[in-house]
Amino acid sequence: MLTEKVHIAVPTAFFEDETLNIQGTISHISDLYKQGVKSVLVSGSTGEQHSLNLQEKIELINGIVQAEELISNMEIIFGVAAIRQKEAELLAEKIRHTKIAGILIGYSPYVIPTQEEAVIYTKRIIDLSNKPTILYNNPKRTGFDLAEKSIIQLSKIDLVVGIKDAGNKEKVERIKNGIHRNDLYFYAGGEVELEKKVLHGYDRLSSIAGNVSPIEISQWFQKMLMKQKVSEQESQKIENIMEQVYQGNAIVNLKKIINNKGIPIGICRSPIGNA
Repeated sequence: MLTEKVHIAVPTAFFEDETLNIQGTISHISDLYKQGVKSVLVSGSTGEQHSLNLQEKIELINGIVQAEELISNMEIIFGVAAIRQKEAELLAEKIRHTKIAGILIGYSPYVIPTQEEAVIYTKRIIDLSNKPTILYNNPKRTGFDLAEKSIIQLSKIDLVVGIKDAGNKEKVERIKNGIHRNDLYFYAGGEVELEKKVLHGYDRLSSIAGNVSPIEISQWFQKMLMKQKVSEQESQKIENIMEQVYQGNAIVNLKKIINNKGIPIGICRSPIGNA
């Protein structure tokens, strides 16, 4: 089971020649850990996952496994997705025998599988990884929208613990009405329109802005869940964080801020960061 209500979707570090910088990625996770962050998502969100080839993802897993203090004390979730199912299966097998806490299953971009194909793909990865699983539905990036019927079907698997970006209010309501368990969590991907998503039934957060302000973002989200009033001062602070992160390209902004702290997160892989 994944117990943390908030995890930080961390960017992947790259050197100036765009090669993978494992230690830079670990350094950022370590800095978040020192700030009190209990859970991170690696190779999942932030739009970089599909720029990593299979070997790079395996090297990243190896780096995380060797960071003993982090993997023993944090809830580390790893993103598993690939255009080819075979590669996603190899990643799942690799993760099975590690202390990685759970996986986020993303769907193949561009190829647009049928719902039946996507369900088979999901079940295969879950079987191979044997880890608590969050389903990641991101039609804007992948072109594929996991239907409520598919989500309801997959929710019958005990290892499926949540769905990230399930959809609009009506879709979330239909899913909640169709499942026969009260421990399936709905993760919001990032902070944009977060208040609205919480009202729609989202109860967990895959945070982007938490990379730079983890405590403030987590406290803000917890207050939303508990329907507590956010002070004007807190609202202004959150507004400033949101502007800092989301005005322009969020991943480019994050990396600039993290680099300025002296943590070598590096650049984005072009064309991201060209401007």
